[in-house]
Amino acid sequence: MPPRTVKNMSRPCNHIDTPSHRVAMLIYPDAQILDITGPLEVFSRTARWLNARQLTSSDAYDIQLVAQRAGPVRCSNGIELIATRDLRDEHPVETLMICGGPGYRAAMDNADLVAWIKKFAPRARRIASVCTGVFLLAKAGLLEHRRVTAHREYVNALARFAPNSTIDTRAMYVHDGNIFTSGGASAGTDMALAMVEHDWGSPVTLSVARELVLFFDRHGDQPQYSRLLGERRHEGDRISDLKIWIAENIDKDLSLEKLAARMAMSERNFSRHFFAVTHVTPARYVEQVRVESARRKLEEGNLPLEKIAVKTGFSSAEHMRRSFQRLLGVPPSVYRERFHKTA
Repeated sequence: MPPRTVKNMSRPCNHIDTPSHRVAMLIYPDAQILDITGPLEVFSRTARWLNARQLTSSDAYDIQLVAQRAGPVRCSNGIELIATRDLRDEHPVETLMICGGPGYRAAMDNADLVAWIKKFAPRARRIASVCTGVFLLAKAGLLEHRRVTAHREYVNALARFAPNSTIDTRAMYVHDGNIFTSGGASAGTDMALAMVEHDWGSPVTLSVARELVLFFDRHGDQPQYSRLLGERRHEGDRISDLKIWIAENIDKDLSLEKLAARMAMSERNFSRHFFAVTHVTPARYVEQVRVESARRKLEEGNLPLEKIAVKTGFSSAEHMRRSFQRLLGVPPSVYRERFHKTA
């Protein structure tokens, strides 16, 4: 399914008539259930969101579980999931995902599973692993000369299985060519959101993330401690709503005066309340969100730095450069050279 962008979500538009994008998750005994259900719920919720707004004429994503044998597969927490496909199924897959979990070692030694990955990987548009699922990709020989990531607990072991790979120990997920790898179970949902954004654009992804109460702009190459666009609701509904509004109005005047007025509070009280809830000042939060937005534009396009600065609310390219240097340790030009997507 080619990438789609839904620009106007305020009212129903003509259906986008496109075949369902098949997402297959390979599971095995003692897999971690969050590795499976987290990313798949992102795709499922996206399909329901698009259908509810009459933006698609069929489900955007067809979710499938694949196992060595069709039927129940017991996860590490004792819950059983039902695989509808087995390794003999020849139906094509657009997105092939490999889960992680305590059973990954046995799965690596399962010649049938590894052979199936080798067989189907060349047919898939993209391949992804969640947490220790990366070891199965390594065993299948798919990580040669790739930049990948893994949970810090497993990077040393992964280096032994993928000696010709570059392992990024700080990233939540990494996208190299058509290979996605994620650093942990919850990072799998961030990775799935990135895929949805590629398929359907930022407005759809932001809306889905809001429905799931997930972080939206927790970008893969961002260090794991980054501040994010969509904070969880327990931080306070009014502040959460304000953060969403900031993300949607990043190029507007987001001064302390404007933000306090929007919250119908004095600047002093607003600053105290915002910091108490988020542990960061309003000015620093706005700066972080603007840097996040600019990072994405640097990665995904070729706009001049001056235009990116304007679109993300910086007063100038120099202002943007100082913020990048302070928060990421590199200027925008260097960041673009390092992370601009060519595939």
